[in-house]
Amino acid sequence: MGALMNPEHSWPVPPPGGWTADDLDTLPNLPPHTELIDGSLIFVSPQTRFHMRAVNFFARRLEATVPAGLEVMREFTIDIDRHNRPEPDVIVTVEDTDADPDQTRLPATSVRLAIEVVSPESVDRDRETKPVKYARARIPHFWRVENKDGRAVVYVYELDPATKGYVATGIFHDRLRVPVPFRIDLDLTQIMPGRSEAW
Repeated sequence: MGALMNPEHSWPVPPPGGWTADDLDTLPNLPPHTELIDGSLIFVSPQTRFHMRAVNFFARRLEATVPAGLEVMREFTIDIDRHNRPEPDVIVTVEDTDADPDQTRLPATSVRLAIEVVSPESVDRDRETKPVKYARARIPHFWRVENKDGRAVVYVYELDPATKGYVATGIFHDRLRVPVPFRIDLDLTQIMPGRSEAW
């Protein structure tokens, strides 16, 4: 009962109208990887082994093949608008050699591909909320990665400039081959291989 009367952590109380993108840089003691969705703070639950391996896999493999002028980043927030600053698991963005090394976010206009690896607590956000916001921000490519019985399934979407919404262009199970945003060929079975992988 004493813990309830004197909580160890005090949760931030949102201001009228909700938090803004700038608040993520100034609010004290936020957990790592806090996102802002529709003016609300979203805290990340402990990640599964599949989620961590998938994020590592896509970051490493894309980094190895990304063409000059593009950069791969993981778990970095992007500005969509005043009340939305999500943190995709992996992004491919236009490389900015003059960027401030202390920069904490990127404009959505610089992002060419956003990848979300679905966790049990993020299913609705990753399937419904975030794709709508990414499309509205005109991010041309979006991938959603899901765990199906311990194997990765990747749902690939491309922005339709006429409708300004995403169109599904493929569902990939064991191997992902796409020509855009650049030529990519990935063996998805390596995300959760049957034996230990050398790190």
